[in-house]
Amino acid sequence: MTLPKEHLEYPMRRYGMDHDIYTWSMLARRKPVTWPGGARIALWITTNLEFFPLDQPSKPFKAPGGMVTPYPDLRHYTTRDYGNRVGIQRIWKLLDKYKLKSSAVMNSKVAERYPYLVKKIVARGDEIIAGGVDMGKLHYGGMDDAVEAALVKESVETLRKMSGQPLRGWMSPAKSESKDTLTHIKRAGIEYCCDWANDDMPYVLDTPEGGLWAMPHTNEISDRKIILEYHHNEDEFIEQVKDQFNALYAEAGTHGGRIVSLALTPHVMGMHYRVKYLDQALAWLTSQKDVWVGTGADIMDAFKANAAETVSFKAAE
Repeated sequence: MTLPKEHLEYPMRRYGMDHDIYTWSMLARRKPVTWPGGARIALWITTNLEFFPLDQPSKPFKAPGGMVTPYPDLRHYTTRDYGNRVGIQRIWKLLDKYKLKSSAVMNSKVAERYPYLVKKIVARGDEIIAGGVDMGKLHYGGMDDAVEAALVKESVETLRKMSGQPLRGWMSPAKSESKDTLTHIKRAGIEYCCDWANDDMPYVLDTPEGGLWAMPHTNEISDRKIILEYHHNEDEFIEQVKDQFNALYAEAGTHGGRIVSLALTPHVMGMHYRVKYLDQALAWLTSQKDVWVGTGADIMDAFKANAAETVSFKAAE
């Protein structure tokens, strides 16, 4: 069967990117960045506080970490709940031990179910990143635009009201987006998005509402990805944390500051039999020289302070 000629015609085919969502550029050719105190590495630690409904929808797909067995999947439901009630406490205890700031990616349903968590995050001086409503309400291509706008509004407004924070960051449940997600979160006053893991440094996403920063939140150096999905052991988790740091530290010596992102899941690394490995990883990271620790908003602000003049906000011009 011969394909019609129109099938091979694409007006956006060109050098660089085949879309207008962001401007293509070579990372190594961008202006070098220097972090506060002359640090080579900005360490960004995030914790995921997620609510997986017991009757989690299977369409368009189930978010990673969700229910596995037929309803009611009480085993996985209660394990996720354990992470939000118990596991996160162990992680916070270690962050306190090493005097580390962090960002909490939070579903608004978690905040509503556990107001204590919001108060604890605020008291620690940490940042809350809006993580959507819950892990059963995904953003995806073809969804009703009014429904998506309502989900963004519910998540952002609930978390702002409960925390008193400006709420500058966003991560979609499962990092899944529709073609209009960026527009909706920008309209809601969000300044940076963690869904696009296609760079090692921040860059600008262009939306009809203006420029929005993409922050390099890791997909790979995540306890859930390494231990649960790749089935690596805890020693291998530590090894990969070190390998990421060493590679980026070396690049920072010639290309300017880099960001090391470490994504933690309370029902994974907060388990009693795994938390000692997180202790080892954090002990090693904090023993390294030229490291500055910040929240996502801290890192974005520091980046903008010495690199923003090289970035063009096309949609705002």
